[in-house]
Amino acid sequence: MARPRRGNPTPCADGAPEYSIIVPTYNERENVAVLMWMVSKAMQGAGATYEVVFVDDASPDGTADAVRELIRAFGSQRVKLVTRPGKLGLGSAYGSGLAHASGSWIILMDADLSHHPKHLPAFIAKQRATGADVVSGTRYQLGGGVAGWNLVRKLTSRGANILASFILGARTSDLTGAYRLYSRGALAKLLAATKSRGYAFQMEVIVRAQYSGMRIEEVPIVFVDRLYGQSKLGVGEYVQFVKGLLRLLVGL
Repeated sequence: MARPRRGNPTPCADGAPEYSIIVPTYNERENVAVLMWMVSKAMQGAGATYEVVFVDDASPDGTADAVRELIRAFGSQRVKLVTRPGKLGLGSAYGSGLAHASGSWIILMDADLSHHPKHLPAFIAKQRATGADVVSGTRYQLGGGVAGWNLVRKLTSRGANILASFILGARTSDLTGAYRLYSRGALAKLLAATKSRGYAFQMEVIVRAQYSGMRIEEVPIVFVDRLYGQSKLGVGEYVQFVKGLLRLLVGL
């Protein structure tokens, strides 16, 4: 029996990997090698062909050079590097990665090890079993959670999700999560429509997916606070989230 594959992804060229994992980076030199090793182990366990596309926004710490070392170690068919002149936003980073990706299915994950690659087989299995257009990682279902956050940050994140879900009528439990799998066509459509930046970006993408009639499934993940480097989440990100929420309220 054929596995369901809704989403009508663009077919890959012969020999291209089925999955492209897009990883935006900024000052992640200490993390990329560990991440690549963990991804390779997880994807081997999933029995899936893949590539990893790093999109670096001119990191001053030498992240791009670290990725070039990975290309020499793993090969250019397994690892790709897209360099950009500066920090141009998460949505455009995904778009740049998509333009260089070969896979029919796109996985988006962070470089700071907060998105553990051990969950990748669950994303793939869920999509294959359900034919979903989008599979979203959630911290807020049984089996999911957060490690390394203080109580204030946990309450802030959970409160933001509850507020947005109530106002927008969203059915996804983790609107602000960034660990997701998309069909190639679904991601291209959503990136073209999404206007928000920063913390509100992920919320707008998944809400637009719901309003567009895309099938969305969830898998529980444990989010781990970054081990190295500094968090990019600040007061400005929360302000952008509120602005994005209000914009969605009147614009959807």
